[in-house]
Amino acid sequence: MKNCLLKLSRNSLRMNSNPDSSKPDARHPDKPTTSLRALHRLVGVFSIGFAASALLLAANTATAQYFGLNPAFNQDGNILIADQFNNRVIEATRSGEIVWSFGLGPNDFSSNSIIGVNDAQRVGAFTLMAGTGTPPGVIPQSPAGAADNRVLLVGPYGEIVWQYGQFGQSGDGPDLLNTPVQCTFLPTLDVLITDQANNRIIEVNFAKEIVWQYPGSDTNAADQLNGPNSAELLEDGHILISDQGNNRCLEVTRADKIVQILTAGGTINTLAFASRLPDGDTLLTDSGNSRIVEVNRKDHIVWEYFTDTAPMSVAAPLPTQAVRLRDGNTLISDQFNNRVILVDHAKHVLASYGLPLDGGGAIGNYVGYDLNSTQEGLYSPYGAKIIGDYTGLTPP
Repeated sequence: MKNCLLKLSRNSLRMNSNPDSSKPDARHPDKPTTSLRALHRLVGVFSIGFAASALLLAANTATAQYFGLNPAFNQDGNILIADQFNNRVIEATRSGEIVWSFGLGPNDFSSNSIIGVNDAQRVGAFTLMAGTGTPPGVIPQSPAGAADNRVLLVGPYGEIVWQYGQFGQSGDGPDLLNTPVQCTFLPTLDVLITDQANNRIIEVNFAKEIVWQYPGSDTNAADQLNGPNSAELLEDGHILISDQGNNRCLEVTRADKIVQILTAGGTINTLAFASRLPDGDTLLTDSGNSRIVEVNRKDHIVWEYFTDTAPMSVAAPLPTQAVRLRDGNTLISDQFNNRVILVDHAKHVLASYGLPLDGGGAIGNYVGYDLNSTQEGLYSPYGAKIIGDYTGLTPP
């Protein structure tokens, strides 16, 4: 991927108005001086459980206008995008206007950004995100790669209010991760983390204690994970895991027992994401086949969509996250085509975010970075969700 040609938009190398990229982004001048900042300090003053509850209470009761944010911030129907190699999470309206962001752009590899972000979820007015890091030899901005290894809960003004993992450090000990690729906020206020390079799914509380993990007590060789890429909590308490390297979706119990395996009839090649739909079907992001595939309880294919058939697509776009919406449409992070697309059940593209396709090598030619609009470019977006729509996903 190192030799791919990248055509950047006019703002591709513009980080923000502050020339010192080691300093926080100064795009939010109206930071609150009382209630929200005081609330954040509760995390370090009072008990973890009380602070977590207070954070969520404020997140759900505050209005964007009251705190001086963009009036469109945190509106149901907006799109939250993990803009991977732009090292940021952005929130955009359906027209592509960027109304919120965290991270300083494709040339910033400091802890002020979220490096190689693979996943993001809105939790009230806060945003949970996974700093996966950038592997070596993938992008010209970081030829040797750059580690992040943090899961962050970020406030509306960019304050990190909770963190698991240490920036730039890899490990499997207390408060350490190795390539966290996905994170899910649970109704219990715990966080489910897919810790890929440690081949485990862990549930962590706000006190940073691991309260459950898989494989856990299961030492059967056939039940081990190989580079897992996502985990969602199901209504019955089971965990749905995309076991990426083993090309399968697992449903496991809290007792570490596998109760279902899905492979789309043995056709999956690199499973990037999985979600259980309300009708019992499972939506699988079959990255290696550039396919989104829906299977029923018997693992039979009932719907599929390929992202590599579009004119000017790269040969292997490797889509990484597809979510079904309550209106029946599907939102797809079409990673190396540098776009997020919305498709209907008839497989028509209803909306596209990012620059137009223009071919390319491993990564599509048209990547971009802009502070105002997704239509000026994205850079290998890894995940996208609609705010307020938890169809097939774990609601916080």
